[in-house]
Amino acid sequence: MKRILSGIQPSGIPHIGNYFGAMKQCIDLQNEGEDYLFIADYHSLTTNPKPEDLRARILRLAVDFLACGIDPEKTVFFRQSDVPEVCELTWILNNLVGLGFLERAHSYKDKIAKGFTPNNGLFSYPVLMASDILIYQSNLVPVGKDQKQHLEMTRDIAIKFNQTYGETFVIPEEKISETVAVIPGLDGQKMSKSYNNTIEIFFETEKAARKKFMSIKTDSKGMEEPKDPESCSVFQLYKLFATPAQVEEMRRRYLAGNYGYGQAKQALFEAYMDFFAPMRKRREELLADPGYVQSVLKAGAEKARAEAVKTMKTVRERVGLA
Repeated sequence: MKRILSGIQPSGIPHIGNYFGAMKQCIDLQNEGEDYLFIADYHSLTTNPKPEDLRARILRLAVDFLACGIDPEKTVFFRQSDVPEVCELTWILNNLVGLGFLERAHSYKDKIAKGFTPNNGLFSYPVLMASDILIYQSNLVPVGKDQKQHLEMTRDIAIKFNQTYGETFVIPEEKISETVAVIPGLDGQKMSKSYNNTIEIFFETEKAARKKFMSIKTDSKGMEEPKDPESCSVFQLYKLFATPAQVEEMRRRYLAGNYGYGQAKQALFEAYMDFFAPMRKRREELLADPGYVQSVLKAGAEKARAEAVKTMKTVRERVGLA
């Protein structure tokens, strides 16, 4: 059975763009193989978050993933930092990697361009990512297009290690989803935490959720005027939550006129509330039982670490540390 590995950084509050992108893909993959999913808390340290913020984000991400459908019976779900062997492997792999190899990483250049303070963790991020993947002998890694280069670098590192020390690592394959649409944010740009234009999956109150939806930007056409559904963020978001019949009805109303953006936003809000209602209920149950969430992560870490220890036994023998 193929082993599928995914990692998610606890970088902030999950939003609906995250749900229809990485989260839903992880949930769908549970039935396609042996699924491993980790919260990448080591990776999040590259931006030096406040400790209390990091702890809160880790817990929230765990709760939200479980609420949205991650099944601990199908997925090995764990914190990256609960498997310390990944750091040992990172150090070993670092000694095979040249500076020029790491300098080619697009993500490092992009983050420096965005004003991130350069540090060695950010620079050697691809090596830690390679360790995450290789230590579990992963066959398949779902990645976004922006992470494709890192997977290619992981393959290069694995091949070099195998050529240097003998066959040790599985060479992973990438899985890039071409079907995930760009989810518009409040301002019409791609929904992203960096643009501060997100709509969260879960809000503290219904009032806060409604206020967010009503703030979505639209053009200035009056209620009586016909409107273009395809250029409207409200309509694009509505398609994520509504049935095909509901989508066609809203399209007809847009084109016919006498249908205001306020009405469309209200319909979108109601569809969103209905869509996530079962997940909100499950989330409330999880928040009421934090011990269960921690037990899931602990059990997942035990399974993941057992695999990591096996890999590291072989690696240590190969490089002469045994």
